[in-house]
Amino acid sequence: MANSLTFDPTSGASVSINLIINTGADFINEFTVKTTSGSAFDFSGAGTTWRGSSQLSKSVSIGSSSHALATFNVGFTSAAGGKFKISLGSTQTRNLKEGRYIYDVLVSSGSTIYRIVDGNIIVRPGISSAP
Repeated sequence: MANSLTFDPTSGASVSINLIINTGADFINEFTVKTTSGSAFDFSGAGTTWRGSSQLSKSVSIGSSSHALATFNVGFTSAAGGKFKISLGSTQTRNLKEGRYIYDVLVSSGSTIYRIVDGNIIVRPGISSAP
């Protein structure tokens, strides 16, 4: 699945995008990031090194605490084209219980960290097994 979002580093606000994970299957979601003027956000420009991180946690009620249940692999598939992906392998998704989770994706340049996207993830159980 691919999602498009606009990234404005000066706003300090993330974009909310909801996702679905099927247990026991590989999960890959690609994001295309654009500037406020509509062009691709260049994660490779001006000698800047961008890094990304992302985690998944069980959605809990206000006042409760939770910890990360999975860490997504984050990779820039086209840094100049504003594209990155998050992924989990089937072994990781197989261990997730059905339900609602939350996630976020952080990108950083130097010591500056931005929460670029976040949202809910619905984990759906499988009924078949891989051959």
